[in-house]
Amino acid sequence: MPYAISLLDKSPVAEGTSAAEALQTSVAFAQAAERLGYHRIWLAEHHGTPQLASSAPEIMVAHLLAATRRIRIGTGGVLLQHYSPFKVAEVFGLLASLAPGRVDLGIGKAPGGLPYGTKALQSEHGSPRRSFEAKLEELEHFLSDSLPESHPLHGARALPRPPVQPEKFLLGASPESAALAARLGWGFSYAGHHDGNPQAVARALDTYAAATGRKPSLALAAIIAPTRAEAEAQGAEHRIFKVTLADGHAVNLPNEEAAAEYARQAGGQPYSIEERRPSVLIGTGAEVRAELDALHQSFGVTEFILDIPTADRAQRLAAIELLAAAGLRRAA
Repeated sequence: MPYAISLLDKSPVAEGTSAAEALQTSVAFAQAAERLGYHRIWLAEHHGTPQLASSAPEIMVAHLLAATRRIRIGTGGVLLQHYSPFKVAEVFGLLASLAPGRVDLGIGKAPGGLPYGTKALQSEHGSPRRSFEAKLEELEHFLSDSLPESHPLHGARALPRPPVQPEKFLLGASPESAALAARLGWGFSYAGHHDGNPQAVARALDTYAAATGRKPSLALAAIIAPTRAEAEAQGAEHRIFKVTLADGHAVNLPNEEAAAEYARQAGGQPYSIEERRPSVLIGTGAEVRAELDALHQSFGVTEFILDIPTADRAQRLAAIELLAAAGLRRAA
């Protein structure tokens, strides 16, 4: 069975450049992805991170839909804990009405930033806060116009109703998230670029497949260059730093400075930092394609979502060109 290849874009800001330049690179990235035959492109959501310009992916979705013609565009993903499910349903109903059949709604659970940003995003929330599962269920009701009469918001309708509903995905890295997506009838995308442990991947994928009969997509990071030596040189500095606070809370961040700042904003409690080399596919276009083939054979994945973790514009665009030259159209 063939598999599709799609892309995740975080709008990374290269050193010495601006967020505006990073966003223009995202436009060029999406247009190149469409020309080359990639299946879809998702925009990530991050807050208070100077290295990433991706604070409002739904706005980028609208902009990229207008800048392209065929490729699916979506979020990877909207961080629902910060927002009203009703408003998210309205936004994506509008986007799907503007571009029927091209819009994806990906939802994520993480806070997507440092504690001060999370506090600011949630400053208008009531108390007690609702669970993520409850908010996702409510979002599904608004999207499908099926809010039960017993619900306190019964009668509210998220408009407009698009001619084609957005394709819905839950992004996660656990069997529990996979089971939740399956129960709601959503697609599931496993965040292998955060946790690429083969056993963890297999557990989540098997949970979803057992409940739905379908395989979820698998998100991975990939560094692709004309030679393996060049790819390895680009990947040498690609690390993540896991900061664990005294209360047991842990989060992955891009550098030690961000890890220390996270601990400061979390109240200055003691913390530890663990440097990690994340799971990344590294090589030429043909080598990365061969690794995707092997993962497809091992897990039965029918779609890969690739994050290209470099901020350099030329390297980002070259990476997707090289992978396409290795047989992307045959894969899709």
